[in-house]
Amino acid sequence: MGEALVIPLSEEVGSAGVGGKARALTALVRAGVPVPAGFVVTTAAFRRRADPAAVDEVRDAVAAAYAGLGSPAVAVRSSATAEDLPGLSFAGQHDTFLGVEGAGEVFAAVERCWASLDSARAVAYRERAGIDHAEMAVVVQELVDAESAGVLFTVDPVTGADGVVVNAGWGLGESVVDGSTTPDTYVVGGPRPRRVIGDKALRTVRVPGGTAVEPVPDRLRRAPVLTEAQTVELAALGALVHERFGPSDVEWARHRDGFAILQARPVTGAAAEAREWNDTTRGDYLWTCANLGEAVPGVMTPATWSVVRTLAPPPVGGHPVNGIVGGRFYLNLSAALAVAGALGLGRFARKAMAQTLGPIPADVPPLPMARPALLRAALRTAIVAGVESVRYRRRLPALVAANPARCARLRERITTAPTPADLVGLWRAEGHDLLFRTCRTFDAGARQGGPGAAHARLRARVGDDDAAVLATGLHTDSDELVSLGPALGLARLRAGRLDRTAYLDAWGHRCADEFELSAPRPAEDPDWLDRALATAEGDPEERLRAQAEARARVWARHPGAERELRRPLAKATEAARGRELARSEMVRVFSVLRAFWVRAGELTGRGHDVFFLSLPELLTVLDGDPTPFAAVPGRRVAYDRYRALPPYPTVLRGRFDPVSWAAQRDSARQDPIPGGPDVTGLPGSGGVAEGPVRVLSTVEEGAALRPGEVLVTSVTNIGWTPLFSRAAAVVTDVGAPLSHAAIVARELGIPAVVGCGDATTRLVTGTRVRVDGAAGTVTALGGSSSPDTRAAVVLAGGSGSRLGGVDKPGLVVAGRSLLERAVTAVDGARTVVVGPQRELPRPVEWTREDPPGGGPVAALRAALDVLADLPERTVTVLLAADLPAVDHTIVARLAGEVGECGAVLVDGAGREQWLLSAWRLGVLRAAVPAGGAGMSLRRVLGGLPAARVPDPGGAAADIDTPEDLRRFGG
Repeated sequence: MGEALVIPLSEEVGSAGVGGKARALTALVRAGVPVPAGFVVTTAAFRRRADPAAVDEVRDAVAAAYAGLGSPAVAVRSSATAEDLPGLSFAGQHDTFLGVEGAGEVFAAVERCWASLDSARAVAYRERAGIDHAEMAVVVQELVDAESAGVLFTVDPVTGADGVVVNAGWGLGESVVDGSTTPDTYVVGGPRPRRVIGDKALRTVRVPGGTAVEPVPDRLRRAPVLTEAQTVELAALGALVHERFGPSDVEWARHRDGFAILQARPVTGAAAEAREWNDTTRGDYLWTCANLGEAVPGVMTPATWSVVRTLAPPPVGGHPVNGIVGGRFYLNLSAALAVAGALGLGRFARKAMAQTLGPIPADVPPLPMARPALLRAALRTAIVAGVESVRYRRRLPALVAANPARCARLRERITTAPTPADLVGLWRAEGHDLLFRTCRTFDAGARQGGPGAAHARLRARVGDDDAAVLATGLHTDSDELVSLGPALGLARLRAGRLDRTAYLDAWGHRCADEFELSAPRPAEDPDWLDRALATAEGDPEERLRAQAEARARVWARHPGAERELRRPLAKATEAARGRELARSEMVRVFSVLRAFWVRAGELTGRGHDVFFLSLPELLTVLDGDPTPFAAVPGRRVAYDRYRALPPYPTVLRGRFDPVSWAAQRDSARQDPIPGGPDVTGLPGSGGVAEGPVRVLSTVEEGAALRPGEVLVTSVTNIGWTPLFSRAAAVVTDVGAPLSHAAIVARELGIPAVVGCGDATTRLVTGTRVRVDGAAGTVTALGGSSSPDTRAAVVLAGGSGSRLGGVDKPGLVVAGRSLLERAVTAVDGARTVVVGPQRELPRPVEWTREDPPGGGPVAALRAALDVLADLPERTVTVLLAADLPAVDHTIVARLAGEVGECGAVLVDGAGREQWLLSAWRLGVLRAAVPAGGAGMSLRRVLGGLPAARVPDPGGAAADIDTPEDLRRFGG
């Protein structure tokens, strides 16, 4: 009997030539892993492709096997024999076709897979790997009609420990695999399980004859793709794969019947990448990310770090001046102060750094260097810095004038480069100079000293309050401050005084994560301006005029000071404008570098993978050697693990483990308490303002900020500027006196407190606070979680049938009963509990539904009768007493989204959780009928136009079974 041409995936393949992908799939099937039905077209069929008579036999065999599947839509994937070799990753080297239907089309797709074996990139990869011969098998599988899909890694290369990292997006998995959308990230196992919900802008879907990419509906973009139970189920499948294959990169899909594993391959290069991205392991140094954390607020991809590193000053005697800590950018204060001290400038350097970075600790660990060696290193550093400063002052005006046009021309040539060789030629001819000369000069300009001396003289002459007013004025009608450009541009565009092209030419390169090469720019998104205009409110020019009038009044009170200080202040102002302008043009260069990486991804067929290569590695790939791509899977896992962690402390000393720190932080952190202790930080912009808090995690959430609210966030930069005109005040976790938040807030006359460290975890949306910018304090004013939240209804009458009929509200979880947790979450509101009376830590009002046990609608009606004396617009929170994860934060979020009707929490599966919602009291009175025994809340409330509030933290998880109780520590 001759060699088989087609073998079902459910059968043993033995020694047949099926390629690495097919061999792995058949092993998965035998291990009990759910794999879509299919078959493999073997290498025996591949060898007959040149014989017309034999090809007919292969075509018939493929048609018969396809009919045996029921002739569905299928995925046709290459499975080369070279994939069997250890240490190699052929991901992306050969072709895949999705949504293929009809026997003729299936065979045509098989032939195209065969042809991809001879593509230029596949041949180059084999030559570099020393493979002189390869054959191609092809896998044909039923295409899963996926609701969601993505990638799973069964190893954690950051810690070296077991753990699973899942990337998930809507639709088919191509948009996740090729990096065209930002997926959710779920970390399962290890010291800190966590999930990060991505802004999933695109999804790949089935269409007649294949697939298409479409926008994700707004209601799903930031909704979790997987529930907690689904994440656990998928991780268990990953564990099965890991048991069979070891560390693996797994593609998966979820359909209406559950999960399916589409393919699994070894994570090549993982061992080399199984290390920390962490320079704190190099010695006992003091590190800070103040100011740096604003410029580069997130975890950097390897592409970004490779570019940023080229701009950093050289090491001092082998000790780094800048470093990467858990993927984030930090400055080594030990090295910087050691250089200054060796040159006799230690005291001056501390003062200067304090202006830029905030207070400097007294006990900075010294560099372990002998004084002569340190002095030699310091002199070399000083000479380099001096040369750069002179070059900056001499070249900056001409560079600034020429840079926009130069960048536009080079970007156009990059985006139209026809081949990798052409792209490399552009880099060597122009890109190298743009980064290593022009960008270095802009970087030197952006690091010029601040106005500290002039401001100190000003404070001594006119006092702190008047000095705070006079320190503004960086922006004038004739000399505009670059950092205000996006906000002013939107206002002028809205007023018809600027057109779209002019706005994008001037500001289309600026965004919230503008130094991250993988981050898209506004100019790349045709809908960005429309979204920005739709949410732009307030008039920044009006605020600027008011500040100018305030300065004139203060100068009039101090005529002698004006004559004495006008000139030094003017010089400081000019320096500040130059610093901001240099940074803007530096960001413009980074937008060109991004275009270079994007085009490289297009020409190599590897898409977003290129952002996980350093600059030297990318040039190697473009020169024809694809081996650097082998490290990408491990780097992706490391990146996703670090991205799932909260921002690290601003100042670090010695070795710092971000994963362990985050786990300890979570276990020690208490729920935010409205009306609790003050938050303190650094004075950023003087003045006092009061208003309700609005905590935002990303600038994309900016539409939720209402005029007069206090903006509280981790860090701001120019991407946040359009929001400042709406804010009563600004409070940040990260920042310093010369940070973006402080500079822009001062110009607009908005109080700002920066560098608080924990404002986003101590304050909750809706809490009224007083922000004192000059004192650097934020004081909670009231006890309620929202200015309108004065009522709460807690339903506590149910028993747990699946818990043996126990009293669920009385169950104790982590030292507190479920009812106590619910009542604490609405502390400060007038609270009605519907259920049997129990002892609680604060007074509440009690009532019972009629009849007892009559269900949630009857219980809600009884509570409304108790609250009959309250006005119609009272915001009333409704929650059940079986929610162990409910806290002030989620209550405040719901109350803040009520609007004119109500807001309901939506869980990870997209289901409304009516027992965790908030409403105008009048809406409830009109909707809830008298009696209502046996009715469901969905029937009563489901037709109301309530806002849907995503539940990223799992607050809607309840306790129904003994397993639930154990999971929550009960």
